[in-house]
Amino acid sequence: MSSGVKTNSNGHPVRYQIRFGGQAALLAASLMLAGCAVGPNYIKPTVETPAAFKENQGWKVAQPQDAVARGKWWEIFNDAQLNALEEQVNISNQTLAQAEARFRQASALVRSARAAYFPTLSASASSSRSSARSTTQTSSTGAVITSGGASNTSHSLALDANWEVDVWGRVQRNVEANVANAEASAADVEATRLSTQAQLAQDYFLLRTLDAQADILARTLKDYERSVQLNQNQYQAGVAARGNVILAQSQYKSTQAQFIDVGVQRAQVEHAIALLVGKPASVFSIAAAPLPTTLPAAPVGVPSALLERRPDIAAAERRAAAANAQIGVAEAAYFPALTLSASGGFAGSSFADLLSLPNRFWSIGPSLALALFDGGARAAQTEQARAAYDVNVAAYRQTVLTGFQEVEDNLSTLRILEQEAAVQDEAVQLSRQSVALTMNQYRAGIISYLNVITVQATALSNERQAADIMNRRLAASVLLVKALGGGWDGSMGAVAAR
Repeated sequence: MSSGVKTNSNGHPVRYQIRFGGQAALLAASLMLAGCAVGPNYIKPTVETPAAFKENQGWKVAQPQDAVARGKWWEIFNDAQLNALEEQVNISNQTLAQAEARFRQASALVRSARAAYFPTLSASASSSRSSARSTTQTSSTGAVITSGGASNTSHSLALDANWEVDVWGRVQRNVEANVANAEASAADVEATRLSTQAQLAQDYFLLRTLDAQADILARTLKDYERSVQLNQNQYQAGVAARGNVILAQSQYKSTQAQFIDVGVQRAQVEHAIALLVGKPASVFSIAAAPLPTTLPAAPVGVPSALLERRPDIAAAERRAAAANAQIGVAEAAYFPALTLSASGGFAGSSFADLLSLPNRFWSIGPSLALALFDGGARAAQTEQARAAYDVNVAAYRQTVLTGFQEVEDNLSTLRILEQEAAVQDEAVQLSRQSVALTMNQYRAGIISYLNVITVQATALSNERQAADIMNRRLAASVLLVKALGGGWDGSMGAVAAR
């Protein structure tokens, strides 16, 4: 490197630096080394995957599977009202809007990380005026000599460029980490979407269950009202005791209170649905409708498909990849950072001829920086990065195991509830027959009214229980679809990578 001072046409000094010789070889070597990333290359963590679901034996798989809706999975329930509500989730749900905004943040971080591949270029301009203070001296003859201060004016225009050569792959690993995080964020969006859609479907079927409960109670109240009238007529005719009238009225009022309580529950569920579709509860309402009585057949597939179908599993795997890349970022700190810098411009005392050849200056050359002692900070950061990777790998495997459990849970729930529903339907039919027979016996004066109340209460309980079992079966169907990954296809992850 050679340096010195030259003067421009006005006689003002301009400093200059020139680097040459072995620097060119260093630059060429650095460019060849760029892209050789330190740190482990990512390998997808292995997980134990069973060949088939235990509960899948004898499961009726929908044929053909390709006919099942992937994106709009809720359409398998063939409910127009549910379809309309689910469409509003993508538009107005605020939890989903937050997840999408976080995805945009993660995508922006990818672009920010990739910007480090390129040099930075900056420009500067300055103008200053300075003066030296006057001095007083005494000559040999005793005369006092005063010299005035000199004033100097300087102007400069400069352009600076800096580029850190990615010799050890720090930038590359950082980009890899941010891309993986963006892909995880994309999967988070779809996991949030699927969770919100599933919650909406569950709430919707609960609302329809409450409608069915209200219908059962309303029909029961009509029967109980006739029983009250019957007992009053018998009492007035002197063939029944006053106690029977009071028992019938008490039963009617108790059932009426249950009917009112169902209204409270329905209002709250309706408000919860309004929140999911992004509507104010004050202006949102859903008309009553019957509870569905049939379940759709869902293709279960094989356990290994969950690794591709479930967005939460995909998100956990991508976070493991991001943590692996961070190990390389931490290890790159052990090696020297190579920076290429260049600057050039014009400097002079006269603004009029500032942009002239004699006023130019320039400087170019590489620099190496290496921390020789940091008290173990780099070792601690590397250890932290490796531990973070182990955390994410364990989280990924735990998410996969949870996915297997959720599928098995809902398959077993559907299987057992199908059996329970069949038994419960028989109980409903028998309880209705019992009510009819007991009422005939009471009218004939064979038994007391207390027997009538007992069988009527049993019939009401059985009918409400049957509606509740149907709701649980519908909820399990929704949760099975959710456990299988819904209609997610991972396309947003590709967008994040780009």
